[in-house]
Parts: sequence; C-alpha cells; structure tokens
Amino acid sequence: MSQLFAGMEGYDHTLSPPTNMLRTIGTMNQIPSLIGPQIDRMLMSSVFAKRWPHSSAVTWQSTAAAQKTDVTLPQLPVPPLQSTLQKLIKTAKPHLSASELCDTIKIVEEFGKTGGIGEKLQAKLEKRAQTKHNWLEDWWLAYSYLGFRSPVVVHSSPGLVFPLQDFKDVNERLVYAARTIVGALNYKLLIDSGRVPQDKQGNNPLDMVQYSRIFGVNRAPHIPLDKLTFADPKCPPKHIVVVHNNHFFKVPVINERGLPLDEKEILFMLKYVIDNSKVAAPPVGILSSAHRDEWSKAYKELSCVNNGVNKRSIEEIESALFVLALDQKNPEMPKIMNRRTVAALQMLHGLGSFSNSGNRWFDKTIQFIIGTHGEVGLCYEHSPAEGQPVAVMMDFILKHIASCKNEFVKEVTCPRPEPLPFVLNNALQCHIEDASREIDSLVANVDMNAHSFKGYGKDFPKQNKMSPDSYIQMAMQLAFFRLHGLPAATYETASTRMFLGGRTETIRSCSEESTHFCKTMLDSCASLDDKFKSLKTAVNAHRSYTMEASKGQGVDRHLLGLKLIAQEDGVETPALYSDPGVTRSARMRISSSQVAASVEAVMCYGPLVPDGYACCYNPLPQQIMFAICTMNECPETSAQAYVDALEASLFDMQKVVSSCSSVQSKL
Repeated sequence: MSQLFAGMEGYDHTLSPPTNMLRTIGTMNQIPSLIGPQIDRMLMSSVFAKRWPHSSAVTWQSTAAAQKTDVTLPQLPVPPLQSTLQKLIKTAKPHLSASELCDTIKIVEEFGKTGGIGEKLQAKLEKRAQTKHNWLEDWWLAYSYLGFRSPVVVHSSPGLVFPLQDFKDVNERLVYAARTIVGALNYKLLIDSGRVPQDKQGNNPLDMVQYSRIFGVNRAPHIPLDKLTFADPKCPPKHIVVVHNNHFFKVPVINERGLPLDEKEILFMLKYVIDNSKVAAPPVGILSSAHRDEWSKAYKELSCVNNGVNKRSIEEIESALFVLALDQKNPEMPKIMNRRTVAALQMLHGLGSFSNSGNRWFDKTIQFIIGTHGEVGLCYEHSPAEGQPVAVMMDFILKHIASCKNEFVKEVTCPRPEPLPFVLNNALQCHIEDASREIDSLVANVDMNAHSFKGYGKDFPKQNKMSPDSYIQMAMQLAFFRLHGLPAATYETASTRMFLGGRTETIRSCSEESTHFCKTMLDSCASLDDKFKSLKTAVNAHRSYTMEASKGQGVDRHLLGLKLIAQEDGVETPALYSDPGVTRSARMRISSSQVAASVEAVMCYGPLVPDGYACCYNPLPQQIMFAICTMNECPETSAQAYVDALEASLFDMQKVVSSCSSVQSKL
C-alpha cells in the first residue's frame, strides 16, 4: 500500500486494582512556553526512552511486533535554514501587501544573516538532532497534544463515519457491533504478529509504529501535561469496555490461548449489556469531554471516591483494548440535515448531554460507536497516531463484516460482562453539570456538513495527468476565494513516516500560484486556456511542496523547532515570530487532510480558528467524500455555503480541464 497523506461487569470489591496493566509513556512539564532541559531528563528516565530508543536504526515493535521484517529508516532531517526562510517568504506573499512583504523580507534576512540569531538557533537544533532519533517527536507530542488544554472533543479528536447501515431491529445492530469487535481483534492480531503489510511511499518504507499505538492506549488528564498510557506487553489486556446508557461494562474478548472469542459469544455478552442497563446512569463519561484542566481536577476527585471502586473502574477502562459505545436514539435533527452529517456529529461529539455525549470515554484512542438506526463509526484520540492507520483498520473491519454469513444463533456459554460502577459525591455532580454545559455549548457551536460530491472522483484528475490531492486542494482554495475574496492560509497534513518516528509536516496549500489560479478562474475575461494553464501551474506547485514536506523540508515544523530551542535555551523569542508574514501565513483558515479509504467513509473534525473551515476528504474513483466543519459563532462562515462553493468550483474546473485537455490531446 502506498499512501502519502495523513498531522466494561459486577466484580469482587476486595480485589486490588491491576497495577501492572499500564505503562506511562510520557509526562513533560511546562510546555510550550518553558520547554527546558528537564524534559530530556524526564524522557530519558521514562518509558519514552525505553519504547522509542535514541537510535538511527530501530526495529519498531508494538505490544508484540509492528512489522514482519527489520526496516532501517533515516532520521528526520533539520532543513537548511536559508531554504526554510525562502519558502516562508514565498508562502507569506499571498497574505501581504507590497510594503508588508518588504518588511517581512527585511525581518527574515535579519533573522537569517550570517552570525545572526537564526544561525545560532539552527546550530542548537542540529545538535539536538544528533542526540535524538527524531528531534521533533517528543516536542510534537507535548506541544500539539498532551499540553493542549482545550477539550479533545471537536478541537483535537476526529470522528470517522463508516458507511451508513440500516438496522431493522436491535439484534441486527448488535450483530454489526459484534462483528466490528471481532474484526478489530483480528486486526490487532495482525499487528501483534507483524503481518500488517509494510506501508510504502514509492519505494520508500514508512514507519509502522503508529499501528501499534491504536489498541490498549489511553490519554489520562493531568496538569500541565496529560499522560499517555499503553498496555503492558507482559500483561496484555484481554477485555474491551462497552458503554450503554452511560453504564460501563468490562467485556472479556480474548480467551486463554490469546485468541478472540467468536461472534456468537460476543453477541450474547452485548445482549447482556443491553438487558442490564435499561435505566440511564449518571453521565460520568461526559467529564472526559471537558477542558483538560477541569477534567484533571474531576479525574482526581473521581479516583479518590469510595475506597477504590471508582479507581478500579477507571483502570479497567484505561487498560481496555478499546471502547465500544452502544448509543441511544439521536434527538430530532433538522430535516435539511442529511444522515451522514448527523452521523458525523454523533461520531465527533455525541450530540450533547441530552443525547450520547455521556455515553463516551473520549480519552480512549479507539472508541467505536454504534447508533440505533445505522449511524456507525468511531471517535479517536489523536495523540498516538494519525488518521491513516485508523482508516486502514476501518477498511479491514468492514471487509471482515462483509465476509460474515448470517446464521441462526443458538444460546452459547460465555463469560458474563462485569459492570464498572462509579460512586459520585456532590463535587463530582457539580463537575458533571459543568461538563454538560460545556459540551452542549460546543455542540451548539458546531456547523457540520458531510457531503458526497458525485460529479466525478479522483479518476478524472488522474486521467488528465494531475495529482488528485493537489487538484482537490485547488478546488478548496477556489471555494474559499469565491466566498471571501481573498486567499486562505491552509494547513494540509503531509506524512513524514519515511523517517524514524515521523508524524506530519504542513503542506502550505495556499501559494502565489493558487492565488493566481483563483483570480484567473473568477475573471470573466480570462480565456479557458489561461484558466487551464493557471490550474496546471497551481497543481504542480502544490505537488512540489507536498513532496518537499513529506521529505521533512517544510516550513512549519522547522520554525517550531527553532522557536522551542530558543525557549529551551532561555532566549527571547525572535522578532520574526511576530511578523505579519509569519503570523498570517500560519493562521490556518482552512485545516485539511486527505484520509483515504476504499469505501464511502469520511473523517471529520473542527476548524483550527473560529473563522475557519475544517475540510477532510476521501477521494474515491467516481466521487469525493467531504466533511466540512465551521463554527456558528462566526457569521462569516457556513459549512453549507462552503459545500456549495466547492461544488461550483469542482464543476468549473472540470469544464476547463475537459475543454482544454481535449484540445491539447489533438495537438
């Protein structure tokens, strides 16, 4: 596979909590403003140092094995300073006036001059790179995820909508849920045995470690940084957690031989969960949707109440392979909202405290969600992995479900799920009320449109010798320009997994070429040939930047590294970082990512800025799946308006390409 794109059951209360089930994978202090040498000391003494060795040649391993053959990967490079600064100027141009551009060039030149602050910071960053297998990895985890204090819901954790189903009754729904569980467990066996096919970009193997970070992983709230916990391979978990009506149940799914239980056994356990949770419990899970500092306070209180009962329930949830939420019926939604959009909202935030937001544990990396009428998918906590490994897992699960045959199920003997109760005091009740108000406010603010563009798919640009991703990105630029009359600084995720511990780099999709393309397309006096040439030029420029970014030669991660190394060394943040050229080109009004799948599925998440757009897409051969999200607090943005502009842009581009490509092919 070549893919470039990506950034539980009553129990004996006398039993002591399983203290050996979890390993803390990272705790770093004072991020991002006071990153210092103490982080490296903490990392060297933590499981980071054990799990992610400081070596340029590492055989990655999951809880068993991440891949079947040894793969030597290069280290993430530190780009040349002058190369990054030239890219910075070029990508800042669309957002600056002529006089502002002159000022930016002066500041950039001052920063990058011989013997200047830029060269000094560059030398320090290069020295850091010599002592680490990936100079960015621990910073990125802390800066972008564990130190991020806003709620993970909407702001960080994506939802993934599977192909919609049509459940005729509860049994069909539970059969689908059981097959989802079995498919996920079978996929975990592939990961553990090293049988997941090696991902490649062209001939280059990609780092596979992210596949080992999706099962048995949890992000626990702490101040100032959250903690990631991974299942201990010496004592691997054999259970999942199922949530229904806000009740948590521990469900055993692995037998004594280390193999998954079969569908029939899991189905009967799911029925037990439904039958034993008919009355709604207090929505304890809604606490995990709160601001991370508030959740951290509630988490400490929750862990201390009732002589360890709550603590044990938390540990069973956190150590589980994954969570599966069996949701209640969604509230009545506006008739103009299509089913996939409703499903996207359900996967993203649960539709609020009066719906299913309490039927969640948002800290789990993988949380499958099964709605009452066929809204299915998952929500995943973003810290350990990017979207593509999750999408690959989804494809595997859906193929498993499609291969299953419907059979009459007789009663079987199987383990009994155990309730995981929570005891609440007045303080926790207040925390739940606060979290409920917060999630309801966030739910009301989200404007979502999950849309399938059926005019054509990725085959059309491919047939016309254009990168489908670059082509779609230009359509997104044009849609924004139609609505707002100016270019949009755009974040697109590029994978840097060709490097050891690689995560992402930013593709700056907005460029001089894309801006010229937008102006030309909207110029009634421009010829079809001019429009076609401007499109080709913009697509090629985007493709070129994409390849540079995937090789670790982008702007944003390098500038971040220089800024953090300055803070670590106690150096005042250079003036470069407050220059309009830097701030405007980095204020991403479009946050985008291609998360490719083989089915009608789409990932969704919130925008990076209040007046921005989030746009995730899945290009299929004959259609393109989009999920567009804006915030209602901004009167200038609308998901529906952007969808309409996107449709118009895609059809206009098709007309131009069809007219000019046919002419050129005859020449």
